[in-house]
Amino acid sequence: MAVFVAALGYFVDAYDIMLFSIVRNQSLDGLGIPADQALEVGVRLLNWQLAGFLLGGLFWGILGDKKGRLSVLFGSIILYSVANIANGFVHGVESYSFWRFLAGVGLSGELGAGVTLVSELMPREKRGWGTTLITTVGVTGVLVAALVGQRFDWRTAYFVGGGMGLVLLVLRLGVRESGLFLALEKKTGASKGDFFQFFRYPRKGLIFLSLILATFPVWFIAGVLLTFCPEIGKGMGMTELPSPGRAIFFAYLGLPLGDLASGTLSQLFQNRKKVIASFLVLNALSVTSTLLWGGTSLTVFYALCGCMGFSAGFWAVAVTSAAEQFGTNLRATVATSGPNFVRGLTIPVTLAFKALIPVWGVLGSASALAALVLAAAFFGLSNLKETYGIDLDYMD
Repeated sequence: MAVFVAALGYFVDAYDIMLFSIVRNQSLDGLGIPADQALEVGVRLLNWQLAGFLLGGLFWGILGDKKGRLSVLFGSIILYSVANIANGFVHGVESYSFWRFLAGVGLSGELGAGVTLVSELMPREKRGWGTTLITTVGVTGVLVAALVGQRFDWRTAYFVGGGMGLVLLVLRLGVRESGLFLALEKKTGASKGDFFQFFRYPRKGLIFLSLILATFPVWFIAGVLLTFCPEIGKGMGMTELPSPGRAIFFAYLGLPLGDLASGTLSQLFQNRKKVIASFLVLNALSVTSTLLWGGTSLTVFYALCGCMGFSAGFWAVAVTSAAEQFGTNLRATVATSGPNFVRGLTIPVTLAFKALIPVWGVLGSASALAALVLAAAFFGLSNLKETYGIDLDYMD
């Protein structure tokens, strides 16, 4: 039941996470934003959503370690469902920014709490299958968002996301709390959700930072290469520009396959790090190919989007490894805030992308940042410990 509900939760979560990128141009046009201001306003709105991820990830992560995993699963879904519906009623950039921020706060709690709960409920040798199922099913929510966003009005797309969240809220009533957390509750003096441990103990801080760097290529693809693909396509000299909705659709056709492949390989070979490293190599090859040859035609560009999506499928193994890197008293904090710090890191990267365009052009800016992001990812991975099959019943 926990796996089923967590998978559906991430489905709704993924739907809304990428929905703004899909309906960006349509919604800004509907609000009367001139075309020459669409990039600047789009970056601002995206960054408000990402700021919500950043702050919400920290809040929900600490709450999950202090009050339980279920408190996050219920609280986050209520917030992002209400915010989603409110997004469908906005009539200005200010209100749009406010509700995208609150939606980001709500969305930030879903994946980490679900993965933490499932990891602690399943046997150590099998938990990788549970988290793989969560991510594989969950990311297909983006495919639905792409279809809804392209076929219906952008306001309707937001209403659909909010409605799905409220329906899922009812299903959550049958999920039980983690036994490891309940056992931790009985221990007197246990320090739970202490985020400042990452500053007091350099080794813990390095592992946390390394988790963020190792998984950032996933969000660089989503937050920059796919979201701003019309501008990148124009920089490549394409006469017919790619659509963000279609680019995201094809990328997220590949992502579930990549999630399934990476999770399966991790279980079969009983290793997390080697699988992540292999997919990072694929990621580097697919991103490089897109920037070099994506402008050949729309068909080639969308095919390479699918390849980038598949190569980003190490997300399934990475979120599992994140939950396994720390003890029960810090696990929800890391598993929830980590992916959202990854998303939040997109803020300075999108600002750098915009700032470098006058100097190097759109294509040069994207290429320089891609090289930096991938180099940081390999450095981050080198600092992580192998965690397949470890016992999670311990404290930091």
